Formats: sequence, structure tokens, C-alpha cells
Amino acid sequence: MPHDHMHVQEFFGVRAADWDRRFPDDGPAYATAVAELRLRAGDAVLDAGCGTGRALPPLRDAVGPGGTVLGVDLTPEMLDAAARAGRDRAGRLVRGDVARLPLRANALDAVFGAGLISHLPEPAENLRELARVVRPGGQLALFHPIGRAALAQRQGRQLTPDDLRAEPHLRPLLATAGWRLTSYVDEDTRYLALAVREG
Repeated sequence: MPHDHMHVQEFFGVRAADWDRRFPDDGPAYATAVAELRLRAGDAVLDAGCGTGRALPPLRDAVGPGGTVLGVDLTPEMLDAAARAGRDRAGRLVRGDVARLPLRANALDAVFGAGLISHLPEPAENLRELARVVRPGGQLALFHPIGRAALAQRQGRQLTPDDLRAEPHLRPLLATAGWRLTSYVDEDTRYLALAVREG
């Protein structure tokens, strides 16, 4: 899907420089979401579509110095912004495609995806690829610092019934990809769906 990738790169490329200035107060929300993954010291975790790397420091805190933290993003400008913010010290930044991860099967304990689901070109396939690299019993967190209604309002649009992030759509979508939805929160202050890798 080179077309979609170009679109995603253009969208985020032009926004990378001032991303952190526009959304400055998300840090605590990210840390709280990461805490819900209950990662253990030494775990391996991927931030899929890591953007400017906001989740990387809390992920690193959770897995400790012996753990593995990877941030993968398609957009070079986002990775540059992450490095400028010093977040490359918290995890390894990799330019890559979450649809084709350079990782072996069952390599990870968890995947964190902030704002990810709306930008997946082939959601079922892409979630299956995330499932491939996570061990059975491992976890997926789909996060956004504000809920669906608040986000739609910010973007000046209506919530549509076909929104993939709505629980009735998300649950079966995850199930087809090897995930079982275990908790779902969609409130003004956050969106967090947690799923476990079936095995």
C-alpha cells in the first residue's frame, strides 16, 4: 500500500515538528496507560507507530534497564523529533512498517499503540502481524489520550457508527486477528482497549 504510506508520512511529516507543543500534557496519561499493561522487569515491548516517542520513557521505566523497548514508525520526521526530545535513550527507534515488522514470531511480551488503529491501512491484517510478534498471553494496548467523542469534537466531526474503535467493531476485529479484548474504556480523558494474545 505505498499510497497509504505516503499519505500517513505526509500527514505526520508536516506535523512532527510541533506535535509535542500542540499536545503537551499527555505525559501522565501515557504513563497511566502503560501501567495498565503490568509489564515486568526484563520484558520486551514495542511502541507501534511511536511518533515522537511519548510512550517510550514510561515503557522503559516499566521493563527496567534489562528490558527491550522498541519504537517503530514510518515517518522519519517523527523519529527525528523523538531523538531530539532524548527519547531514543529510552528505547531503540526503528524506521519501519507495523504491517511488516522486522521481528521474529513471539518475540515480544506486549505492544503499545497510541492512536494506531485509525491509521492502519489493513486493520485485520495489521493486527494479525502485531499478534505474530507477541507471545501467547502477551498484551496489546490501544490508547488515545482523549476518548472518541472528545477527539471527534476536537476535529470538528461527528462520531460515525462504523468507527473501528467502537467496542462492537473492535472486539470481533481483534478476535479475527488472534486477540481477545479484555478491557475497554472510552471516556473524555482517555481511550484504552486492552487485549491478550490468544495462544
